[in-house]
Amino acid sequence: MTGREIMVMYAMLWGVPEKKIKPYVNKSLQSLNLEPYADKFIYTYSGGNKRRLTTAIALIGKPSAIFLDEPSTSMDPEAWHLLWNTVTKTRESGKVILITSHSMEECDALCTRLVIMVKGKFMCLGSPQHLKNKFSSIYILKAKVKIDTDENKLENFKQYIAAFFPGRELKHEHQGLLNYYIPSKNNAWAKANVETMLF
Repeated sequence: MTGREIMVMYAMLWGVPEKKIKPYVNKSLQSLNLEPYADKFIYTYSGGNKRRLTTAIALIGKPSAIFLDEPSTSMDPEAWHLLWNTVTKTRESGKVILITSHSMEECDALCTRLVIMVKGKFMCLGSPQHLKNKFSSIYILKAKVKIDTDENKLENFKQYIAAFFPGRELKHEHQGLLNYYIPSKNNAWAKANVETMLF
């Protein structure tokens, strides 16, 4: 089946009125940027596109609870943000969404409450901020460096972070978007001079 065909099938199973199926499916495909792949066979999809399609299927109809298992696995950063925006809008519509994930970044972006389990045992429950305050040993620094006018800006910024925050780890870099993990021990934001950060 193609992506569009399976979406139509699930829309019919959920009882979407026949006249509304086509625009309903088109809107779902558009929300996750699946339109370019909609008429291709699913077996030809990349791992990330299959994840997006399964998420689109899970959101079809009017379920009161939606279960998503590591929804952003195998996705590129642009696809993450599309997925996260779609899931956030769905959550804000009043639906309950349960997500399993190993990505704290994903949990931080999507969840209002977190449960942490270790070896199958329930260890703690709370809002992301509460758990960070209680258990976290790192700061997360996200920065967007505009590099279209001066390519040295990115390197200057990296050198600045290296000088002020020992032990920092650059977890992700893509088109001037940097994601650092900075150990909270022996590091404080007060050490950084904001004026010198404005290159």
